[in-house]
Amino acid sequence: MQFSFYVFPLVNLEYDCINYLLRKWSVKVIEKFKIEINEKIYNLNLKRKISNKHTYLRIKSKDLLEISSHIFFTKKDAVNLVNKQEKWIEKKVKIFLQEEENKDTYLLYGKRYEKQNLSLEDIENIYRNETKKLIPILVEKFSGIMKLYPSSIKYRKNKRTWGSCNYKNGLNFNILLTQFPIEVIEYVVIHELAHIKHKNHSKAFWKLVQKYCNDYKQREKLLKSFL
Repeated sequence: MQFSFYVFPLVNLEYDCINYLLRKWSVKVIEKFKIEINEKIYNLNLKRKISNKHTYLRIKSKDLLEISSHIFFTKKDAVNLVNKQEKWIEKKVKIFLQEEENKDTYLLYGKRYEKQNLSLEDIENIYRNETKKLIPILVEKFSGIMKLYPSSIKYRKNKRTWGSCNYKNGLNFNILLTQFPIEVIEYVVIHELAHIKHKNHSKAFWKLVQKYCNDYKQREKLLKSFL
């Protein structure tokens, strides 16, 4: 009896194996299951891909979570991540539900109004016009009290920056400020005027803010409650 064997070229074998694995693992592997958080059942989509270097947890809807991660991230890892982040998930789901509930309304000075036939552009114009009317009045008022005067006032639309002060002491205000109650807008104006004297958030800066807005921390909380 005679035996024979064939020796595969090592280089080609390694190359073929690597290519095979890369082709196989480049495809997204999606696993779907349900998970419970404080007696509420969520659907969870676990997406795994070899090109993913990080793990991301997203809220896709009020009852759907999504985790994107690398190919070795297991169902057990997903459950552990969800359990670890359950407070964050509940907070984000609450925000999602609020946004759904408020999708047909808009905020103006802290109160909600029906959109009716208003487009997003119409609503943005309302904010812009209201902000341009109100801000100069507040700046003039508090500039006189604080004895701090800006070199200019400009307006722009930003997602999260409500005001700023540049090195030339020019102030910029977000046109969306008039979504919020007047006390919040006043705080933002005082905050930016204080930056004319202190171009930082030092103790001296906050002391100056508190001098003219002693409840600024409550006003900050009020602002955050609308975000």
